[in-house]
Amino acid sequence: MNEPVPPSIESISDCDWAQTPDSVKRYLLGRIEQLERQYEELKAENAMLREQIGRNSRNSSKPPSHDQHKGFKPKAKQEKGKPRGAQFGHIGHEAKLYPLEACQTVEEHYPERCINCGARLQGEDPDPYRVQQVEIPPVLPVVKEHRFHARSCACCGVSTRAWDETVINGCRYGERVVASVGILSGQYRQSHRMVQGLLSELFGVEVSVGSINQLRQESSISVAAAVLEAHQYVQQQAQVNMDETSFAQGNNDGNNAKGRKGWLWVMVTPLVSYFAVFLSRSSQVCQQLLGETFTGIIGSDRYSAYHYLSSQQRQICWAHLKRDLTQIAEREGVAGELGQALLEQQRLLFEHWYRVRDGTLSRSEFTQVVQPIREQFGQLLREGAGYEIAPKEKTPLAKTVRTCQQLLKVEPALWTFVTIEGIEPTNNAAEQALRPAVLWRKNSFGSQSEAGSLFVSRMLTVTTSLRAQNRSVLEYLVQACRASRQGLPAPSLLPIQDCTP
Repeated sequence: MNEPVPPSIESISDCDWAQTPDSVKRYLLGRIEQLERQYEELKAENAMLREQIGRNSRNSSKPPSHDQHKGFKPKAKQEKGKPRGAQFGHIGHEAKLYPLEACQTVEEHYPERCINCGARLQGEDPDPYRVQQVEIPPVLPVVKEHRFHARSCACCGVSTRAWDETVINGCRYGERVVASVGILSGQYRQSHRMVQGLLSELFGVEVSVGSINQLRQESSISVAAAVLEAHQYVQQQAQVNMDETSFAQGNNDGNNAKGRKGWLWVMVTPLVSYFAVFLSRSSQVCQQLLGETFTGIIGSDRYSAYHYLSSQQRQICWAHLKRDLTQIAEREGVAGELGQALLEQQRLLFEHWYRVRDGTLSRSEFTQVVQPIREQFGQLLREGAGYEIAPKEKTPLAKTVRTCQQLLKVEPALWTFVTIEGIEPTNNAAEQALRPAVLWRKNSFGSQSEAGSLFVSRMLTVTTSLRAQNRSVLEYLVQACRASRQGLPAPSLLPIQDCTP
């Protein structure tokens, strides 16, 4: 026999409730409690999903290229009331002229008659107006053919052929071809077939795809010692900016049988940078990169691999922190209010910092004006960390509390740049250095072997360091390849003043 269905709350009037059996009351009250609990859970889940949908480059680590969903509105540009292009009073820049000795031909143009009266003109102009026309002549490869003849002996009849092991079994391509493959594959991130086509189209050099890979590896090996020296140089610097990004490494050589995820790490200093690919993102890798004797200061995000460093050796990136605070400010309730208050302190801090950079505020004055900002910022973090939440709660408020608790653990590392001159408050240097690597990853989907990862990291180290020093990458790779073939040390990647004689 079916059990009777208990009445709903709506069907029971105030008069009937007193006469309702206790068993029905308990059932209805329990049902109300259950529905209220489900409502709170669904409300929290809805808030979490709305936050995930609302993530963009301003409140998370997502790149701007992913800001495509309908809920995101890009930051409106402020209209300045000025037309595009050069403004009135702007001093233009003329095209750079080559030195006179670099010109193959020079044509002199003289006026014959006066533009006013028509009289014949004579004399010389010590400062003529110069115009140069630049052209690239057809480039043809310089091909040297070696012909090894055989001769028969008149006495015994044995045939003997001339032989030169270094020529016959050596590389068919010269140092400049190797360097061109290295720079096209490395600095300009072209595929094997694209490099093959460019060499044929621009220089008339025909190279197979298999040879392209061999030449890439030769250029990689030729700079190995210089890259190692650059790593040791970076380890000795007083300030290093570090970051990492995913970079897939295949198993064509059997060195990644477990299919582990690869990570490209970067260490940036003003003139020398170092890149390396590891199959890990752990603190052990970070320690290996920095070395046991590192005593400088690391600028980075809040990733846990850097937590083994003391707060005195760290500068947490405020650009990353601003995105975290923006995400908190976009939440509802007390979390949003807390986020807005933290963002206000961040805004005040950088108003003063910009004045330090442009020279209108001394560092001693900066230290004084930052002190109340630091105290207020810490007070807000402690307030946010003090809200009571369940251990596994996933509400926006719970996320805010945990973020505040994590920031309090590294709070001294937020302010290193205030007391130590030369330290930047952001990790923009490392972020910018990784951009070419990210584009490389998008084009090639990573590397297929450990040797491929070494080529990527070494070429990034070479190109980033040389460009920071305004040195030619192509000429450096030519010299490195020539030195390697002659058994000589590779040219240094260090700044000229830091190279040992």
